[in-house]
Amino acid sequence: MYIDSHCHINFPELAGRMPEVLAKMAENRVTHALCVCVDLPEFPQVLSLAEQYPHIFASVGVHPDYEIDREPSVEQLVKLSAHPKVVAIGETGLDYYRLQGDLEWQRERFRTHIRASRASGKPLIIHTRSASADTIRIMREEGAGTNAGGAGGVMHCFTESLEVAEAAMEMGFYISFSGIVTFKSAKELQAVARAVPLERMLIETDSPYLAPVPYRGKMNEPGYVMHVAEFIAALRGVPTEQIAQKTSDNFFNLFKVLY
Repeated sequence: MYIDSHCHINFPELAGRMPEVLAKMAENRVTHALCVCVDLPEFPQVLSLAEQYPHIFASVGVHPDYEIDREPSVEQLVKLSAHPKVVAIGETGLDYYRLQGDLEWQRERFRTHIRASRASGKPLIIHTRSASADTIRIMREEGAGTNAGGAGGVMHCFTESLEVAEAAMEMGFYISFSGIVTFKSAKELQAVARAVPLERMLIETDSPYLAPVPYRGKMNEPGYVMHVAEFIAALRGVPTEQIAQKTSDNFFNLFKVLY
């Protein structure tokens, strides 16, 4: 079996064809998926999907790209995360790629999410792009890692260096690979995928974006996560079932989801 540890099936591109999306998951033995929240106004939609389908789970958080009028509070995130189908805080983190100027608000939002994770005991889903040094620094300062009493979490859609992965893993975080790892241009990331211990690895689609080869350029969906597993298995010279089993076990362990 396979698990998509990060998707956005509440987005219109996928929500409008949910029966087909769920059927493809079943056909490709994708048994569970985590639908990740990126903005609080959409949280009810995310939670509704998790409540409707026993194999779908939810997170709560505000993506670092979103410039909003009212920032979430620790108390608000903790309260929303108390629902039993909400298994994580995020996605959160830092993104200096799309936005420029004074981004202190982004760093403060990240700190808020980390504090909510510590208070709730729910792991973090971290997004980092062109901001790895500050991301790791704030994770350490706020005690995000299990080595500092935090709940840990996952570095989602990982595209950074092995050094960044190692720094995150030292704090008890998992490293999640998306369809990007299958791209011909992703040689450095493929080297990271060879090096990350299977005990610290997750796989994801980040759908509807970043479809893996052989669907690159098309709309992505959770059923395609198997191609990420197959590619990593070939990279490492191990059976695909080994990648599938380990990443599934890791999902259950991190998010405290029962089989």
